[in-house]
Amino acid sequence: MQIQEICNYLNSIAPPHLQESYDNSGLLIGNANAELTKALITLDVTEAVVQEAIDNNCNMIIAHHPLIFGGLTRITGSDYVQRCVTMAIKNDIAIYAIHTNLDNVLWGVNNKIAEKLRLKNLHILQHKEGQLLKLVTFVPHAQAEAVRDALFAAGAGTIGMYDNCSYNSEGIGTFRAGEGANPFVGQKNQTHNEPETRIETIVSVHLRSHVQQALFISHPYEEVAYYWSLILNDHQQIGSGAIGELESEMEVKEWLTYLKSKMNLSSIRYTKSYNGKVKKVAICGGSGSFLQKVAKNAGADVYVTADFKYHDFFIAEDTMLLCDIGHYESEIFTNELLLEKLREKYLTFAAQISAIDTNPINYY
Repeated sequence: MQIQEICNYLNSIAPPHLQESYDNSGLLIGNANAELTKALITLDVTEAVVQEAIDNNCNMIIAHHPLIFGGLTRITGSDYVQRCVTMAIKNDIAIYAIHTNLDNVLWGVNNKIAEKLRLKNLHILQHKEGQLLKLVTFVPHAQAEAVRDALFAAGAGTIGMYDNCSYNSEGIGTFRAGEGANPFVGQKNQTHNEPETRIETIVSVHLRSHVQQALFISHPYEEVAYYWSLILNDHQQIGSGAIGELESEMEVKEWLTYLKSKMNLSSIRYTKSYNGKVKKVAICGGSGSFLQKVAKNAGADVYVTADFKYHDFFIAEDTMLLCDIGHYESEIFTNELLLEKLREKYLTFAAQISAIDTNPINYY
């Protein structure tokens, strides 16, 4: 298969428009039309990882963290980013990043953490705004089912764990076809009354063009009557962080031991003043201090993330346990997630997880 096919699939499970404004996800280096030989999955791209790809005949690297964040003004080999770019280009290796867009889907980075911690009743901690549209169209009764099916097949009508969702009402549509028209029903230059079904359904923003194309193809009218509107409802599967529950509550020390074991941690930074029980768990892979107050307001007993500053630990005010497990440590299982997703789609997908420990931090 071509590299573009893998990019398209990854874009479908974590749409690039969901990435944060500072991010740089997507295909960063390489020819999308090249044939894929094998992919190497990694958290970070380093010179050792690129060399590993070369040694293992991988011509694509799929990374969580983008190699290139800002614009490169020159490539002289003066830092590791420039050297990695040069190595990749010289050896025809494509580099693709799937970063905050994978953080911002419920089935992404945080879902893998929740699996490790065996959390149940998982849902988004802070929903991302402006992610839902409503589509309204008007179809002759006899063709309504076919149009609905086409819209659903294109991804419309999904609400949480439900799909094929729509609301339908009946009425009378009126129109008059002009001299140059080719009307599906009615006569030219005569006002026509047609019994129609009004179909209303919900659509994720990133699927708008795909769903609209399906509407135009399936609708019988020469001129399709439809309109889009932005709705303020929360998208139940899009946003930052996640929150769920343990099977049973734990004492703090029991929880810390459990957390270390499930996440393969050597150490945890945590608030020493919290003396409550742990049952409701908020999580965020990577740097999640920006969600601390959100987790607290959501009633979390503990918030697990990384990169807390010293003064952040005071904000909990003895009402919530903060656990900083390290940036690398909170996201390392993303490699497993990506391999699982790719093998679900492509049963014989040639890929491997990098054996390189790219964590730039040591603990003594």
